[in-house]
Amino acid sequence: MATTFKQKYKMKKHFLIALFIFTQTAYAQHEHHQSTIDTTKAKPKSPRQVAMAMVGTNHVHIDYGSPSVRGRQIWNGLVAYGQVWATGAHKATWIEFSDDVKINSQVVPKGKYGFFTIPDKKTWVLILSKTWDMHLADDYKAENDVIRIKVKPKKTKKLTEALTYEVKGFDKNKGQISLSWEYINVNINFENLKK
Repeated sequence: MATTFKQKYKMKKHFLIALFIFTQTAYAQHEHHQSTIDTTKAKPKSPRQVAMAMVGTNHVHIDYGSPSVRGRQIWNGLVAYGQVWATGAHKATWIEFSDDVKINSQVVPKGKYGFFTIPDKKTWVLILSKTWDMHLADDYKAENDVIRIKVKPKKTKKLTEALTYEVKGFDKNKGQISLSWEYINVNINFENLKK
C-alpha cells in the first residue's frame, strides 16, 4: 500500500515535534543540573612551595613544605632545640644546584641534597645531606652529610607567618639561600665554582 504525500507530511511533522520536545527536555535538564563542589576540602596547612633563582649560570632550586605559625610557639616548641629538623613540613626540604658551589670554603658538587638543620637559641647547624627523599628527618643519617656549618640565627622585628625560603644572587658568582620563619632568619652564602 502506497503512502500518500499527506500521510508522509503528517508523520514527518509528528517526528519533528517529538524531536523538538526531546531536545528541549534534555537541554532543560542540562541547564538546571548543578554540579556539586566539595567545599569541605580545606587547603593544606603546610603547602609545598618552591624558591628558585639563577645565580650566574647556576640554577638553584629549593622545594619545601611551608608550615605557618598559627599562634604556636615555634622555637623550642614545635621545633625542638638540639634535634635534627627537616627544615620544613612533611617531606624533607631539598636544595638542588645545577653547578658546583663552594659553601664555607667547602666544595659541594652540583646535585640535589636534603637540607636539615639543628636549631638552637644561639647557633644553628646547617646540613646538606646526600639523602634528600624522605619523610621529615625520619631516615636522616649523619654519615650521609656532605657539609655541616654553624651559623648564628638573626632575630627580626617582622613576623614571617609561613616558613619562607629565598634564593638571592649578589652577582654572577655569589648568592645566598635565606630561610625565615616566625621572628628568625638564617642565611647560607655560596659561591659558584668557575667551570
